[in-house]
Amino acid sequence: MRLHRLDLTAFGPFGGSQRVDFDALSAAGLFLLHGPTGAGKTSVLDAVCYALYGAVPGARQSGQGMNLRSDHAETRTRTEVRLELTVAGRRLEITRQPPWERPKLRGKGTTVDKAQTWLREYDGPAGVWKDRSRSHQEIGEEITQLLGMSREQFCQVVLLPQGDFARFLRADAEARGRLLGRLFDTQRFADVEKRLAERRRATEARVREGDAALLADAHRMQQEAGDAMELPELAPGDPGLAAAVLAAAAVARSTARERLTVAHCRLGAAESAHATAQEALRDARELARLQSRFAEARQRAERLQERAGAHREAQRRMERARKAETVAPALELREAAEAEHRRAARAESQARAALPGSRADDGASGLAAAARRAAEELGGLDAARRAEQRLADLSEERAGLGRQERADEDVLREADAWLADWDATRAALQARIDAAQEAATRAEQLAVQRDPMRRRLTAARTRDELAADLEEARRRALASEQRALDARAHWLDLKEQRLNGIAAELAAHLTDGEPCAVCGATEHPAPARKDAGHVDRAAEDRALAAHRRAEEEHGEEERRLGVLREALAAATAEAGDTPTARLAAEAEELERDHAGARRDASALHAAQEDLRHTEQEREQRLADRQQAAVRAAARLTRRESLEREQALLEAELTQARGAAESVAARAAQLEREAALLTRCADAVRAAADTAQRLKDADARLADAAYRAGFETPQAAAAALLDAAAHRELQHRLDAWQHEEAAVRAALAEADTAAAAQQAPADPAAAERTAQTAERRLREAASARDAAARCCAELDRLSARAAAAVRGLAPVREEYDRVARLAALTAGTSADNERRMRLESYVLAARLEQVAAAATVRLQRMSSGRYTLVHSDDRTGRGRSGLGLHVVDAWTGRERDTATLSGGETFFASLALALGLADVVTDETGGVRLDTLFIDEGFGSLDDQTLDEVLDVLDSLRERDRSVGIVSHVPDLRRRIHAQLEVVKGRSGSALRLRGVG
Repeated sequence: MRLHRLDLTAFGPFGGSQRVDFDALSAAGLFLLHGPTGAGKTSVLDAVCYALYGAVPGARQSGQGMNLRSDHAETRTRTEVRLELTVAGRRLEITRQPPWERPKLRGKGTTVDKAQTWLREYDGPAGVWKDRSRSHQEIGEEITQLLGMSREQFCQVVLLPQGDFARFLRADAEARGRLLGRLFDTQRFADVEKRLAERRRATEARVREGDAALLADAHRMQQEAGDAMELPELAPGDPGLAAAVLAAAAVARSTARERLTVAHCRLGAAESAHATAQEALRDARELARLQSRFAEARQRAERLQERAGAHREAQRRMERARKAETVAPALELREAAEAEHRRAARAESQARAALPGSRADDGASGLAAAARRAAEELGGLDAARRAEQRLADLSEERAGLGRQERADEDVLREADAWLADWDATRAALQARIDAAQEAATRAEQLAVQRDPMRRRLTAARTRDELAADLEEARRRALASEQRALDARAHWLDLKEQRLNGIAAELAAHLTDGEPCAVCGATEHPAPARKDAGHVDRAAEDRALAAHRRAEEEHGEEERRLGVLREALAAATAEAGDTPTARLAAEAEELERDHAGARRDASALHAAQEDLRHTEQEREQRLADRQQAAVRAAARLTRRESLEREQALLEAELTQARGAAESVAARAAQLEREAALLTRCADAVRAAADTAQRLKDADARLADAAYRAGFETPQAAAAALLDAAAHRELQHRLDAWQHEEAAVRAALAEADTAAAAQQAPADPAAAERTAQTAERRLREAASARDAAARCCAELDRLSARAAAAVRGLAPVREEYDRVARLAALTAGTSADNERRMRLESYVLAARLEQVAAAATVRLQRMSSGRYTLVHSDDRTGRGRSGLGLHVVDAWTGRERDTATLSGGETFFASLALALGLADVVTDETGGVRLDTLFIDEGFGSLDDQTLDEVLDVLDSLRERDRSVGIVSHVPDLRRRIHAQLEVVKGRSGSALRLRGVG
């Protein structure tokens, strides 16, 4: 990483804008940053850190945000830091602006602008800066990744704070561990310790969970086995738990199998006793059934004997019903004739009631004759209907004539009103046509002027451009002329120098024994020698070629100048002396006038069309008015004819309607009258016919009843049974016969008769005996099932426990391995002899590297007296491996670094800081640190030690590094020539470069 330029504005003590040219300072390798106390030396380093990380070093963390702003800055000047640097082969520019409380642009009060950050990168081939990002987060990640170190590491490695390293030398192991942990980012090793501890706890929890599940299965097995299983007094995680549980499970399974065998034997005996009891129960129930059947048959026979009289009466009733069935058709025929006669008589009464009183007593023939007369009169009304329809048509036609008369009146009124304005309308349209024609003529005239004006404007613009190009061409021609003169002078100078030294050039080709090309001598005792400024033929030729190229370039520029002058003269001749702006205004005004004239002229066609349409409308209005007058005369004649025809039709209809309101009403009246008469005549004839059929049915019914053996038709009707009564009576007779047959069959059975001779059966006692046997069978089966279930459950739980033990074995092995590693990294294992944690071990290795790197420079600073070594010894209860001692070569003894004097502590801490910078640089990926700063501490050194320290710092240039020393020691100003001075004043501090080119 190399710093190039730092720009500050309103930052810290700097009220205005300041610039630090690190390239100029770094050219000397070692430079001094000095100034009075409080002037702002450290603020320069703060600005570098803020530009890179957006924050200042840790000791000055309170100076963030708006507190970074200078109290000397103008109110409207914003705080800004811009740093240009090269890192990882990329040239970057970082600009940061902290939050800013500024006055409002409008009104009173203040407002806060957010922080801003820009990142740009220089594109070498293109030679331009390109924007990369404006995101705080993206820029922070980009810079941290390129530098390979955090802000704390940068402040410790690049801005070497000597006070911190002096405290580091005197600190205890814990304090050194915290500092080294921040610098070398050993958090990952602490994370390894934490991760191993977490894995140990996790695997231990998994082992305990597995043991708990195993014990839970063991308790369930104990519940199943009862007192046949005893569990060991062990907790989850105790060794031997799995083996003890598996052994107890094996004993429980053996005992359960013995109990299952005994239960099987008891179940067999219970099944045999149950079968015997069931057989006895079936025999008792069969005897009881037969005895009950015989008793029931005797009771049914007695009940049949009691109902014998009712059965004989039912047989007699069934016989009379069969005889009456022969009379049933005559009865049905007589009932149908009687019903039909009643309906006909009722219809006759209704039909006579609907007739007028004068016709109520007429016979069927009189009613039919009256109906024929009404139909004849109805047929004579057809002509009257046509006359009535014609009268309606005449009324509609007269109404249509009235509507036509009103429409024609509207047409005449509108035509008269429109024609009254015709002269004014025609004059207005003609005026529009005349104006549009004038605008068209004006547009043609303006169009002729447009092209010349456009050419003049183009020529004027070309004239202006050529005038500017001519000035540039003159300047370039003068410059090329000067270059040609300079090249010629250079060539002549070289030629003169060559002629002056031509002897040396000729002497260069002399050979002993060979004649000289000038004098012919073969001896050359003192040939001329070429001096340091000798010019040879090649140099003269190059100068001559350069002179000719310059002449050619000058000639080309003169030709280009001549072409521009000719073009400018042509453009000026075309445009004249009128300014371009004035010509542009005139051209724009001409374009506006031409556009307006064309817009007005475009209305000519529309105006002509409007006049043509208006004339056509006038002709149409005149024709409409004439046609309306003709239609009015025709309507008058037609109205008189319609009135005469209407009077004749009304007289005819008055006679045809009679007392009715209309012909249709009279026709409807005649239709109803004819229909009533016809229906009444039909009803009278139907009533007479049904009366005759009823009389014939009575005679046939009386004859059928006599032949069937009944005295009267009423007796035959009384003997008939309907379908339901017949079915019910037949069912009673069939049931009697079936019951009588069943009783005789039951009394005739041999088994039933034999059972009736035996003692009464007792099925209840046999059932109680069978229930007792069944209960004992269920108890035996339940015992057998319980024993089988216990065996199966014990087998299942034992198998699951064995599988759990097998599955838990790798977890136990992993737990043992992880526990050993966790104890080893935590320093609690017996294998860790020094009881060092993993992070402490890594830090001890880094401290050993730092001590070795620091010793190289410490020996030079102390003239070989001191050497830094690290120690693994434990200090009290602190961590081991972080001890730091110094070996004094003068005494040969090793002592603690806290015993060093002030000056010794300074260069020891400086050596430690430089060594730490090298180690951290290698640790963070080898990012090259080309710029370092050392902050204070030189005032404690004597002259000799100061010289040795400066020699060491000056040796850093061997690696192309530049070191900036921040100090106010006066002696350093005499020893270090490249200086950056911070000058303090009332209006704020300022920066000055001294001793640089």
